[in-house]
Amino acid sequence: MSLKERRVDYQKGTLSDDSKNESPFKLFENWLELAKNNVAVDFNAMCLSTISLDGYPASRIVLLREFTDKGFVFYTNYTSAKGNELQQNPEVSLNFFWRELEKQVRIKGTAHKVSSEVSDKYFASRPRKSQIGAWVSNQSQIIQSRDSLLKREEELEETFKDTEVTRPSGWGGYIVSPNSFEFWQGRSGRLHDRLRFTNKEGSWKADRLSP
Repeated sequence: MSLKERRVDYQKGTLSDDSKNESPFKLFENWLELAKNNVAVDFNAMCLSTISLDGYPASRIVLLREFTDKGFVFYTNYTSAKGNELQQNPEVSLNFFWRELEKQVRIKGTAHKVSSEVSDKYFASRPRKSQIGAWVSNQSQIIQSRDSLLKREEELEETFKDTEVTRPSGWGGYIVSPNSFEFWQGRSGRLHDRLRFTNKEGSWKADRLSP
């Protein structure tokens, strides 16, 4: 089958106008819970888009690690490509797509670093191998070979032998504070449901968009 012939008729849900009266945070929480119960792998995966230093959009998948009415938290290396991009321009977009539910959420917002205490607490909860990995990787930098990476891992495992692995100062979390949400529900005949919530002086306004 060619790509031009590929068709899916979306029929797994609806998004009524009643949802316009909900908080976008509550609506997202409900959808995230549905994803948790119905998506087999990485229901908390989201596409983070920044603006690269050469002006191009830059997108990658990261994992949502916390969600509250304050925003969306993820963790990374602060000196990585995305870290440098966020330092230059903290305005970002997030995109969640749950194929099994035929649902998508797009979010625009501003990213800020979380406190050292929050990053320390999360880092301490990670598997030890992932903790070591945060020290091994100079994320986004050119390396000689994979063997050099594994050698560095062995060295650091020896360094931290029988001791707690502390958080590298260049690794930690960001929280994205949203200023807009768009909820998308696939519908039959491509007449999809779309609700956009925008923040106006501290209150949220909802509009239905044409598909």
